[in-house]
Amino acid sequence: MTWLLLIIIVLATVFIVQIARARELASLVRGEKAEEFERNNFHAGLGMVFVIGFLLTCIVSFIYYIPYLLGWGPNTAASLHGPMVDSVFNTTLFFTSIVFFGCQFALFFFAWKFRGQKGRRAKYWAHDDRLEMIWMLVPAIIMTFLVVSGLQAWNEIMADVTPEEVAGEDYMEIEATGMQFAWLLRYPGRDQKLGTKHFTKIDGTNPLGQDWTDKKNIDDFHPSEIVLPVGKKVRVRINSRDVLHNFYLPQFRVKMDAVPGMPTYFVFTPVVTSDSMRNRYKNYDNWNIPDKQNPDKKRWEAFEYELACAELCGRGHYSMRRVLKVVTLEEYAEWFDGIEATSHYLNNVRGTDKDPFKDVEKGQLDFEQLLAQKEIVKAELASLQEAMAAAAGASLSKMEEAEAKVLAALKIARTTLDVDAAKKAAADAKAATMSVLAQPEPIEAPVMDSVTTNTVSEEQPS
Repeated sequence: MTWLLLIIIVLATVFIVQIARARELASLVRGEKAEEFERNNFHAGLGMVFVIGFLLTCIVSFIYYIPYLLGWGPNTAASLHGPMVDSVFNTTLFFTSIVFFGCQFALFFFAWKFRGQKGRRAKYWAHDDRLEMIWMLVPAIIMTFLVVSGLQAWNEIMADVTPEEVAGEDYMEIEATGMQFAWLLRYPGRDQKLGTKHFTKIDGTNPLGQDWTDKKNIDDFHPSEIVLPVGKKVRVRINSRDVLHNFYLPQFRVKMDAVPGMPTYFVFTPVVTSDSMRNRYKNYDNWNIPDKQNPDKKRWEAFEYELACAELCGRGHYSMRRVLKVVTLEEYAEWFDGIEATSHYLNNVRGTDKDPFKDVEKGQLDFEQLLAQKEIVKAELASLQEAMAAAAGASLSKMEEAEAKVLAALKIARTTLDVDAAKKAAADAKAATMSVLAQPEPIEAPVMDSVTTNTVSEEQPS
């Protein structure tokens, strides 16, 4: 196949060279002027064919790649502010496309229309006031419209959370720190507050330089992937530990530089879960082919949102990827419940020489007690649900009532910061479980030596 292609290229080259020589000989026979006019017609016509083909190719390629373009086809924004970004881009694309197609066509059209011909003389205008006003005012008006609409979108998209908004209720905050070549992620624990940090404290067991004397750091954890609840506003703290990186979530229209020594942020609200996005993609042919990384699945089945670095940061730039999952509020609560015990402090610092609270007996820190009480409630729920699987009738109805009480206690145990409240929730869960699972002590019947009967004796007459 390669040899055949080379032969075709060589033959095509020979053909073009021979045509050029034939035209050169023909020009000598006909004369220079006639040849010049013919050459003008040929090149002007060729230019028109080229520009029409070029513009049609642009249109066809755009239509072909719609399933891959952000803001088109299945790739509409998955965040609350995303449609605003897409609107600005599409509006800009509309006006610039008019300019692009108009200028490219006019460039070749005028070359064809005013080509050199026999008997034609060129005309000269010093200037045209009306034409100059048109090409100054029209672009100025369009640019003003684009700039104003862009600034309005920018101000709304880049707005930070307000002082009135409460972390954990109105929004959640996470942190992403770029380094060569990975993203270090940090979530606050149930207190919804990220602890303080300083770069001088960075070492092998403290990659972010967290200050362990700050109790807000005790429940912070470092997940391997980003998990977000759908519909919840998210504020991302963005940092860099070494060089310039860029925090980029393409489907959410989130993009912000991670600059060493200059913290940045981005606030957005995800509105499309990962499962919903997969269902959207499965309706498109280009997503129904085997996935390159996992051939056993189709592309839409293997799809996950991803965090990428959009700033060339070194040889390992390509590896700066983290999976991002958007889930329901219930799924997020389950995920958080299972991962909060992986607190970086508890698993890497607790009890070591770097632990400022090593004098406190293990299990006695407030956070440790909160986790312990939560596990008690979960154990009670598990035993109750196991019994419910075999129950029926009136007994099952009572167990369902008890389950509702245990679930209410679990909700408290998962979220409270008060140790006493957590202990009460555990006690309530135990009481609810015992009310339906505890078996009463068997009562033995008393042993009777004789049977006493009450009889009415008739008084005998004397």
